[in-house]
Amino acid sequence: MKKIILLVIIICFTSITNAQKNIEIDTTKSVVKWTGSNLFKYNKHFGTVKFISGHIIKSNDVILGGYFEIDMNSIANTDGKYNEMLVGHLKNQDFFDVEKHPRAIIKFIEVVHKNVNTIKVKANLTIKNVTNAIDFNIKFKVVDGKYEMNSKFIMDRTRWGVNYESKGMFGSVKDGIISDAIEFEVVLIFN
Repeated sequence: MKKIILLVIIICFTSITNAQKNIEIDTTKSVVKWTGSNLFKYNKHFGTVKFISGHIIKSNDVILGGYFEIDMNSIANTDGKYNEMLVGHLKNQDFFDVEKHPRAIIKFIEVVHKNVNTIKVKANLTIKNVTNAIDFNIKFKVVDGKYEMNSKFIMDRTRWGVNYESKGMFGSVKDGIISDAIEFEVVLIFN
């Protein structure tokens, strides 16, 4: 009888572990693209940030969750304007304080499948040790046998304590005010 119970436990455990698996991102091809501007969008900057690691959790071709770490030291400006100065400023205490907070984390907390290639995600985003929930849609497809996921969303930087020249800051010069909104396009390629 003990052998039968042990066999049933092993079979159950094996089927649970086989049913759910992590699929890792390709950190060399996955990227976060960002766009920031002043309040009236007269001047825009855009660039990229790279991933340290990340994965989605799948079971029977259904995405259940995900976890991603972003390297804040990899912030780059790709528009060609004020490159070194701008990147240095984004990394200092006025913005992301990268020396103290070198990683940002996105952890899926709820996934709803809207249709065959779109999911709605509620996630916790941690920047500068501040965590807030964000919502966004992800479109996914299979290209050459690999998952590819894309998402676009906007976040209010002040929710994470990034307040430099925010529209809410008293005494800012109107034309120099930096928009609180940062636009993101995330491209995830999976191994």
